[in-house]
Amino acid sequence: MTAPQPALAAVAVTAFQCASAAGNDVESLTQALLVNRSLLKPLSLFELPFATVVGEIRKPLSAPRAELSAYDCRNARLALLALSQMDFRDALLTTRNRYGADRIGVLLGTSTSGILETEAGYFEWSRTGAMPAGFDFLHTHTAQATAEFLQRELELQGPCYAISTACSSSAKALAAGQRLIGADVCDAVLIAGVDSLCRLTLRGFNSLQLIDAKPCRPMDVERQGINIGEAAALLLLERVSEHNFACPRLLAVGESSDAHHMSAPHPEGYGAAQAMRMALHLAGREPAQVDHINLHATASQLNDAAEAKAILQVFDHPPPCSGVKGLLGHTLGAAGAVETVVSLLALQHGFIPGTCGLRVVDPSLALPVSAEPMVDQAPRLILSNAFGFGGNNASVLLEAAL
Repeated sequence: MTAPQPALAAVAVTAFQCASAAGNDVESLTQALLVNRSLLKPLSLFELPFATVVGEIRKPLSAPRAELSAYDCRNARLALLALSQMDFRDALLTTRNRYGADRIGVLLGTSTSGILETEAGYFEWSRTGAMPAGFDFLHTHTAQATAEFLQRELELQGPCYAISTACSSSAKALAAGQRLIGADVCDAVLIAGVDSLCRLTLRGFNSLQLIDAKPCRPMDVERQGINIGEAAALLLLERVSEHNFACPRLLAVGESSDAHHMSAPHPEGYGAAQAMRMALHLAGREPAQVDHINLHATASQLNDAAEAKAILQVFDHPPPCSGVKGLLGHTLGAAGAVETVVSLLALQHGFIPGTCGLRVVDPSLALPVSAEPMVDQAPRLILSNAFGFGGNNASVLLEAAL
């Protein structure tokens, strides 16, 4: 039987970085994944009228330089924290010198953007009747604001825009970046997944009765709901060439939109299954070749059950599965990029992450879900899922360095 052929050219992931509740960089994240103990803590950023824990970045965040002060908000500061890790910034500047600023795009996936600052603005308006002096909705709150900030900070001139499809946002940004390179619009694309904590998302998920007061338990028989986190993940995609031939590769991103319900997934997981099948089809790979599935696994009753059903539609014998939201929280629009970084670290260091918070796998899910990291594994092909409200689904397929 002839092996399927790729329908899409792979791209190299030549650099990646992540700031999260685990710390400011991928070294901290790797250590947290191997230790596999919850980093979720009570919220310190503002007060809430209900109990929960979050994946909060608690260290002080630097403001943008004076020329870019209009973009100053927590979202931009999180992006700057990830960008401040010099190995990543140096790699990006080298890439800019190689291709030229006009051949490098910037794509952002976000759901919150600068909502926290807008909330503060409306608090001031309710108290005084006027928004705060200097409040700049266009450069902080709008979805593309942090993308523009990164483009200007790095003096890039290629395409620049944001994708906001809830929890699949930055996974879909990876798909769009691969297409920009494949269409010869860009030689490289900076992908950013950035979301920051704000009242709107926490109160909104609580109104849907989806928030767990305690650290969440993905795929567990007694799971009660989700915890929210914040993070900034950056990935540099380049067309495959001689200088990056040995880098890990983004093979494909499968996408679907089942539009079953505004917030609930299709109960049978049809859209999620379609996204996984599409990723494999575009990459010319078979389900049996996948060594690990990084689950979306939010720890909500419906989401985890629908994802399990979707996987069983695609995989006759699913590989080891796990999810990291019990460690970092659900970083919403950043989750696709954050968990792509998690998957790249698993490929790089030769392990399969655990599912922090999992005690007893829900037997009705019928999946091989690991609670603890599997350090004796060396995965070569990882599928990472990111499923959003409205049935906006994406599955990212990654291959280890050659």
